[in-house]
Amino acid sequence: MPSALFSPLTLRGTTFAHRVWMAPMCQYSAAADGPNAGAPNDWHVQHYGARAAGGAALVIVEATAVVPEGRISPFDLGIWDDAQVAAHRRVVDLLHAQGVPAGIQLAHAGRKASTDAPWRSGGPLGADAGGWPVVGPSAVPFADGHPTPVPLTTDAIAGVVEAFAAAARRAVAAGYDVVEVHAAHGYLLHQFCSPDSNVRDDAYGGSFENRTRLVREVTSAVRAAVPDDMPLLVRVSATDWVEPAGWTGDDTVRLARDLVGVDMVHVSTGGNLPRVHIPVEPGYQVPLAARVRAEAGVPTIAVGAITDPAQAEQVVAGGSADAVALARPLLVDPFWPHRAALALGVDLPLPPQYDRARALL
Repeated sequence: MPSALFSPLTLRGTTFAHRVWMAPMCQYSAAADGPNAGAPNDWHVQHYGARAAGGAALVIVEATAVVPEGRISPFDLGIWDDAQVAAHRRVVDLLHAQGVPAGIQLAHAGRKASTDAPWRSGGPLGADAGGWPVVGPSAVPFADGHPTPVPLTTDAIAGVVEAFAAAARRAVAAGYDVVEVHAAHGYLLHQFCSPDSNVRDDAYGGSFENRTRLVREVTSAVRAAVPDDMPLLVRVSATDWVEPAGWTGDDTVRLARDLVGVDMVHVSTGGNLPRVHIPVEPGYQVPLAARVRAEAGVPTIAVGAITDPAQAEQVVAGGSADAVALARPLLVDPFWPHRAALALGVDLPLPPQYDRARALL
């Protein structure tokens, strides 16, 4: 029987060779300041190129800040300046040389910005350590010890929308094939959606419609900024893991129905609240991707604790999602897609430079 996981998928004008994709994962390896601040460098080129050579059918570059203050850390990638486009094009060109479409995740960290790299403290950075004031929907800090964000004014919110659109235009100029809007993991767009972090009483707070206004405005602006044949993805956290409070699965389905011009919803969870219990187990987020797909009627990407080829095959073959994104498994094994294809009886061509090692897969 043919593999569903290793069947092609077309979104708008882009065809992906199969459904095993690379999820965005921050590398915290860009220059923090100077003329190359936020620009991809040799680390990023080799990192993403290796995953393309390893067989991923879409490589989504990590959360890339649309404004400097939207970086999670000073070492994040950015695409807030035209001067950064050429460095992004280096990554894109290498992926294209392997026949792999290039995606980029556009992001603003909001109240979770200005933190150190996770292998150091991972905690908030003061101004003396290269940090900066953070913003958010409301004056509600992420956790004890984190700074209180400055609530965005309506004019500043309009500026965020335009920053996403401008970043999308730069992504097009860099040659990216796919754009993903990051509305998950407790970053700015998710912060606006969740009543735990958004206590505003204006047009961007209170009701579901108001709290989701920003993500709808951003996705609409990005859609208008990119070509009609370019796929647009949005990554969501489908639950804050404090149901029935917080942001819930019901909310996610409703949001997915409301998003206009979005071709696929990338379904993750959590990140907006500290110290919540997340029942991590194999495929623990897959049921949420399946629910969004079935109830909102939009294609989905499943991600999270998907490590076994047979498991990944069942996600797609069983109709839970249209593609599977791998994160940490690809960090330690760039050739996971090739190993999975072999396990499922699929001939996935290796780069000719590596074909002599096929027997070792």
